[in-house]
Amino acid sequence: MKELVIISGKGGTGKTSFASAFSSLGGEKVTVADCDVDAADMHILLDPQVKKTENFYSGYYADIDQEKCNLCMKCIEICKFDAISKTNKQLKVDEINCEGCGYCFEICPSNSIKLQKNHTGKIISSVSRFGNKFVYGKLNTGAENSGRLVAEVKNRARVFAKVEDEQLIIVDGSPGIGCPVISSIAGANLVLLVTEPTVSGIHDLRRISEVIEKFKIPAICIINKSDLNSDNTRKIKDFLDAKNINLVGEIKYSEIFPMAISDGKTIIEFSEELKTEVEKIWELIKQKIEEC
Repeated sequence: MKELVIISGKGGTGKTSFASAFSSLGGEKVTVADCDVDAADMHILLDPQVKKTENFYSGYYADIDQEKCNLCMKCIEICKFDAISKTNKQLKVDEINCEGCGYCFEICPSNSIKLQKNHTGKIISSVSRFGNKFVYGKLNTGAENSGRLVAEVKNRARVFAKVEDEQLIIVDGSPGIGCPVISSIAGANLVLLVTEPTVSGIHDLRRISEVIEKFKIPAICIINKSDLNSDNTRKIKDFLDAKNINLVGEIKYSEIFPMAISDGKTIIEFSEELKTEVEKIWELIKQKIEEC
């Protein structure tokens, strides 16, 4: 089985729109994973039937047994994260501020503090309207460890692909270059970069290419909104040539992208012209993934 991971150095380039379109073209032959767990939205376009929802736990938080607590205040004194406060003659823990370091647990003389597993999100296993086995994660508001949640989402997708004997997993990765992106591309066979000819687009393309180089993963690229700025498009092409990253497609600016998202559809369901262009890109991508 092979993994195609679709990422962008920044948000708003059309990454998820392309990932959803490719998922629809792959149909039952591909497994799909949405690893943009901080802002999962691929399910809006794939309209899946949920088969299973699992709670995801990562890290710990301190919990105080009020009956045992003698209000010695030592935990407040040593907490470097201001996670513990006194309210109405009780000590309370702010779960968002608590880092789960366990220092308060170690020094509590009354043994009233316990470390509880931190519920930080959910993993949803489903089947998309295109017949894909589709796994996505949702990180709770203010929660951390998104990289670990991404890893678990990918693991679920690999299990589905193995059981169904499917040869390709399409992963919609997170934007940026942080932990969830690194977790998204770990183990990938091919990375598809989606960029745009803006100053920030070029800057972030350079940053994410440095990350990919560290992993020694082959990469290809789509330039979306390619007619916005011809000079910047040329700069992107020159950069791709210098980095030996193959350009597999250029898509002109189109209002179809936001219209499709608003209507919960893929871009190729809105435009025959776009469908033809995206189908050509998809065929090139399949050739590249076979070479990996």
